[in-house]
Amino acid sequence: MPVSVQMPQLGESVTEGTVTRWLKKEGERVEADEPLLEVSTDKVDTEIPSPSAGVLTKIVVAEDETVEVGAELAVIDENGQPGAAAPAQEAAPAPAPEPEPEPAPQPEPAPAPQASSIPQPAPAQPAQAPAPALLPPAPAAQAAPAAAPAAQAAPAAAPEPVEVDTTLRGRTEKMSRLRQTIAKRMVESLQTAAQLTSVVEVDVTKIAQLRARAKDDFFRREGVKLTFTPFFAMATVEALKQHPKLNATINNETNEVTYFDVENLGMAVDTERGLLAAVVKNAGDLNLAGLARKITDLAERTRNNQVTPDEITGGTFTLTNTGSRGALFDTPILNQPQVGMLGTGAVVKRPVVIDTPEGEVIAVRSMVYLALTYDHRLVDGADAARFLTTIKRRLEEGRFEAQLGLA
Repeated sequence: MPVSVQMPQLGESVTEGTVTRWLKKEGERVEADEPLLEVSTDKVDTEIPSPSAGVLTKIVVAEDETVEVGAELAVIDENGQPGAAAPAQEAAPAPAPEPEPEPAPQPEPAPAPQASSIPQPAPAQPAQAPAPALLPPAPAAQAAPAAAPAAQAAPAAAPEPVEVDTTLRGRTEKMSRLRQTIAKRMVESLQTAAQLTSVVEVDVTKIAQLRARAKDDFFRREGVKLTFTPFFAMATVEALKQHPKLNATINNETNEVTYFDVENLGMAVDTERGLLAAVVKNAGDLNLAGLARKITDLAERTRNNQVTPDEITGGTFTLTNTGSRGALFDTPILNQPQVGMLGTGAVVKRPVVIDTPEGEVIAVRSMVYLALTYDHRLVDGADAARFLTTIKRRLEEGRFEAQLGLA
């Protein structure tokens, strides 16, 4: 029985999607709920599972084609046999043998003389094709292995290209649908909001010490690593409750401001497809362990393209870890229509002047920069400073022992 695979509704405001890649070919068997194809929308890239088990007999929408929600993408035959589509393709070439017998006697002699004259130019082109400088480097690399030590040095460098994508060198390609959406929204954000960034320096030495004491037990108990992120998230959520002006959105069409009574914390996630903000709904109701589990889960599923549109929308404030790649601080761009985004830099150890009962001393401390970008149309500099001060105080006090089971 044939089953129609249709473009699903991937979010309330999503009306269409683009097929980016088919994971199965015509004639191949697919199991129920097995990923069948990848679809890109203006909100998310996601895999579409097969609605039933069977054989993919027909692909209706080709890759890179955009169709509306509800449109038929493919047909699956529940009773089909693998390779069923193959005979259909072989049947088409069947007529080909018929014309061949007729012209066969004439074409063969005609090309024969031409073939004798063409072989010389033909090899000339292949000879030039391999000539491109891509091949010479290969022999050069083999020349080094001639010496035993050099041969060992070559494999050592092999892993490096894996981290750096060199396939883009010398290429021109169309931006993906998701990349186009990101680009459009970034430009719109800068053109819409009056964005400013304030930066404070925070001493997180106490938190670093707590992590060192609790991380092993925490991992065994919760199943996730104890990073600095949940501490930053908790301090941010608590500050949003005290400073509701930062937990708001602006409707540019109606000039209305919505102040939320929940904290839906967006977490910027770096993926191969681009930067996405997975949203921890009702983050204000979670404890430190709950935030750690939720953030880890959302980040992993976002990177693996397994989140739904609802899980990357509805944020009221966003947190971005710009220090994950070593940056001290950045100037985040607001995720419209939100009015605030906090960037956390890399935590580094350095000498700092601190006050002690004996007086001022220089000590090695774990320091981090927090950069708050805010919309000056609603948030004033004093509001931003108070918000940052609240977060700074909470982190420097480092009173998380009870939540870590250390009290």
